[in-house]
Amino acid sequence: MLTRLAPAKINLFLHVGAPALDGYHPISSLMVFADIGDEVSLEWGEGPALHINGPYAETLNLEPDNLILRARDRLVEGRVICGRSYHLTLNKQLPIASGVGGGSADAAATLRLLRDALPVELTDEALYELASNLGSDVPACLAARPVIATGRGEKLRPAPVLPDLAAVLVNPNLPSPTGAVYRAYDRAALVDGEREPDWPEVLGTGEAVAGFLATCRNDLQPPAVALQPAIEGVLAELNACDEVVFARMSGSGATCFALCGTPVDAVNLAGRLAATRPDWWVRPCTLRGS
Repeated sequence: MLTRLAPAKINLFLHVGAPALDGYHPISSLMVFADIGDEVSLEWGEGPALHINGPYAETLNLEPDNLILRARDRLVEGRVICGRSYHLTLNKQLPIASGVGGGSADAAATLRLLRDALPVELTDEALYELASNLGSDVPACLAARPVIATGRGEKLRPAPVLPDLAAVLVNPNLPSPTGAVYRAYDRAALVDGEREPDWPEVLGTGEAVAGFLATCRNDLQPPAVALQPAIEGVLAELNACDEVVFARMSGSGATCFALCGTPVDAVNLAGRLAATRPDWWVRPCTLRGS
């Protein structure tokens, strides 16, 4: 069996512009990736095309256009693969519609997994092109390293030098569908737009990262809070904790991240929140700087 991690994607900031004529919103975002996430596995032999297990398996609808199956079909379409049968398994650890790129990360992990497992000659550029056709976040998830994303999210360039960041991810176990949040954003007529911040060359410490993020925004946070007020409660609780140096919602929510001073702080905070808020999804992690 071959397995690849589909790491959680975190938008440290997310600036959003008005929709273009094609309906897509231009963005600028600093995306980083956690050392936790879903897992996609490939096993040789007969079986269902895709089996889903894990704590969020029952909440995931296996539609015909599931991103994992679409990624598989795009990669093998028109290409000769080995004659062995295989099937895929998704271990779904991340909440659904949670703003951490779960479906996009799963698709990206599937592309990497199949390219490694099957005798398919694909350059990095060709794989990126496949990822771009699957969704705006899939190229960043394919890179799975800190990137600055612009355009619809598909234009990527390296982020400034970042340290590893001790963090806690918290979701109130409520979905925050991206489409609904964007529609609420459009109704609110926010005008700050997708303009990028002034980038430092290096963000060498967690404190420097927190100070920089304080000058940025997540433009989807207010409309997401309006649709799911529990997000505001999560952020208020995180900001009241001594271990937290910065907290914000990721993506279109409802997952929030808290940057902590040390890994020990993150573990202690996660343990306390898990005990006092058993209905929340709480995970300590490291947001990788490279």
